[in-house]
Amino acid sequence: MRTVKKVKVGNLTLGDGKIYVQSMLNVPAENVEKSVEQAIRLEKSGCEIIRAAVPRIEDARLITALKNAVSVPIVADIHFDYKIALACVDAGVDKVRINPGNIGGADKVKAVADACRKNGVPIRIGVNSGSLERELLDKYGSPTPEALAESALGHVKLLNDCDFDDIVISIKSSDVRLTIAAYRLLSRKTDYPLHLGVTEAGTEHMGVLKSAVGIGSLLCDGIGDTIRVSLTADPIREVYAARDILKACGIGGGAEIVSCPTCGRTKIDLISLTNRVEKMLRDVDKPIKVAVMGCAVNGPGEAREADIGIAGGNGEGIIFRKGEILRKVPEKMILDELKKEIEKL
Repeated sequence: MRTVKKVKVGNLTLGDGKIYVQSMLNVPAENVEKSVEQAIRLEKSGCEIIRAAVPRIEDARLITALKNAVSVPIVADIHFDYKIALACVDAGVDKVRINPGNIGGADKVKAVADACRKNGVPIRIGVNSGSLERELLDKYGSPTPEALAESALGHVKLLNDCDFDDIVISIKSSDVRLTIAAYRLLSRKTDYPLHLGVTEAGTEHMGVLKSAVGIGSLLCDGIGDTIRVSLTADPIREVYAARDILKACGIGGGAEIVSCPTCGRTKIDLISLTNRVEKMLRDVDKPIKVAVMGCAVNGPGEAREADIGIAGGNGEGIIFRKGEILRKVPEKMILDELKKEIEKL
């Protein structure tokens, strides 16, 4: 297991062994009311860190509004203008996401580092394959893992030279294999917490697949301290996808669903039923495994490791626990009966 430097982000600590889920507002910063509404929905959905783009110095007022509306840490995403970072720190932001190399000279980097140090605000260095420095592209010929890692560590040095060490790093690419290789390389070169993600992953369908492969592979390697699933979709969907990736890796809490792929023995609308069970489990925090199987022939046996499960039949279903059948129920009551059993666990 990778040893990680602990970095406080608001009331959370990156590097404490937990993987924190984050997402980003997609409402224009000047629309404070709608941004706050979206942040509240994100927090309710299980988002643990919320990031907001702050493109203008006057938009720093959004940070204050968000801090007053939600209890999760707020991150300001800033490019080019160091004064925006200073304004966000003054507004009470919990973390700043910048690239130290693109906000001006050493004096401006120092101004941001000094303000963040004084206020206990960490900085996330965000490196993307699409915005690598020209000299690194000339050196490596393309955005290679080595180029991404060198870029990130170069930014780290800029902050270290300013006596600043509360740093989080991300090195994202839209190329899944490149992302995995870059993070693996970086994890061997530094102990700073790593923010995982596959950038510009795409629509919800393809974006979830690419993120599951990229983020999931790294998590299974013991790499990563916070994750964001980047989707061209409602940010709430990013949170759900991130939680599901954590569950698939055996890391996240909450209820996990297992279901059979259906076959000719299936005598129930299993697809619809499974979707309804999955929706019901969104708000279940218990670390349980729930099975939804298509028939009683081998459903309980195949899903004997499930804490609770249901299997369908001709107009009826069975409720089972750890492979043992509890009772039969009418098909129309199967979801309600399953809910009752989950509440008992």
